[in-house]
Amino acid sequence: MDPTKAPDFKPPSPNEQLNPPPDPTSTIPKSGPIVPYVLADYNSSIDAPFNLNTTHKKNSKLRTGNTHHHIPLNVDSFQPLSADISSASSLSSLSGNDESDRYDENGNERNECNELKDNDERSTIGQNDDSFGALPSTSSTLRRKELDILINVGVKKNQIADLEEVPHGIVRQARKFESYEFPTHRLAKRLSDPNKLPLVIVACGSFSPITYLHLRMFEMALDDINEQTRFEVVGGYYSPVNDTYQKPGLAPSYHRVRMCELACERTSSWLMVDAWESLQPSYTRTAKVLDHFNHEINVKRGGISNLNGEKMGVKIMLLAGGDLIESMGEPNVWADADLHHILGNYGCLIVERTGSDVRSFLLSHDIMYEHRRNVLVIKQLIYNDISSTKVRLFIRRGMSVQYLLPNSVIRYLQEHRLYVNQSEPVKQVLSGNE
Repeated sequence: MDPTKAPDFKPPSPNEQLNPPPDPTSTIPKSGPIVPYVLADYNSSIDAPFNLNTTHKKNSKLRTGNTHHHIPLNVDSFQPLSADISSASSLSSLSGNDESDRYDENGNERNECNELKDNDERSTIGQNDDSFGALPSTSSTLRRKELDILINVGVKKNQIADLEEVPHGIVRQARKFESYEFPTHRLAKRLSDPNKLPLVIVACGSFSPITYLHLRMFEMALDDINEQTRFEVVGGYYSPVNDTYQKPGLAPSYHRVRMCELACERTSSWLMVDAWESLQPSYTRTAKVLDHFNHEINVKRGGISNLNGEKMGVKIMLLAGGDLIESMGEPNVWADADLHHILGNYGCLIVERTGSDVRSFLLSHDIMYEHRRNVLVIKQLIYNDISSTKVRLFIRRGMSVQYLLPNSVIRYLQEHRLYVNQSEPVKQVLSGNE
């Protein structure tokens, strides 16, 4: 959120002591950067000439030693694992002697006949959708996990019920801080992939009202994380801003929280809404909002479990649009200490918007360039420029907003007559970047 909209905003000084101060870094899991390291990061010579005739003689050294001293000869040795998460299993896979392939998850030696039988069973289950009602008994937790994933894909029957009913398993947020509880009903309890690290995505914003772009941002981020990183997304959160945030067109926070809930509770299996920021007595800095999520997930709950049942810390990352990131480069807006805390200790997922050049901005901004490995730029493959500002304008002009936001949100807007009699500065309407 833009700090200049805070009611008590004053330009930060270089050595200012922030109040409240950011949480100590000792409470934040060290999961490594979101962007994997590549050979160029090691500042080693990778362009030195080499002799193809002697390649096979040196293979043993390449596999067991530091591979970045030579030009990589295969995909595995080209891109090392992310910082400090290399393991003996990854080294053995390079040498072609991966002992883990010989054993299943229960420690039993694999048998080709058994594997073929398992594959036949899985293919049979996949062909018969009716078999989901009565799953065959099996001792393989891996197979059960795969079936759960297949069952949970898509829109469930309880997601198309009457919009006034609370879907099964959904926890709606309280209107008063005294009744507040941190939502965990869709937060994964354990990892599904033993080779990945857990990640939670947090989006801070006005969401006045929430649109399809706000929903798509999470899905675009999910795709890029699955494709480019060694992290597994275990949950996503909307965190609507406090009512003291001085921005024209801001509906009361309980309306914005409710619209966010309506938007995702029947359309998503992993998105939630957290009202903690909106229930605070005053504007809360983004750095402290991320600290709140870290405290609830990692400090209070100890993170989530891996496949062995051991607890591990969850990486928290901020999901933001390119316009918010560009505001970080404006002088006297963001405190340097907050930027170091957000980008260095947590990380940022930036969704590019039309006309923005986020990569050039990252290159020119000293602090963001320092933490560039903890910033993942998400390219929109299908551009979506829906903005809450334009939606509010359409409502004031009596124009249709159908297909710009979920029907449940449109119905809520109509029932409570939100944004109908409001007015906003022309400059804000024309910018329309919200």
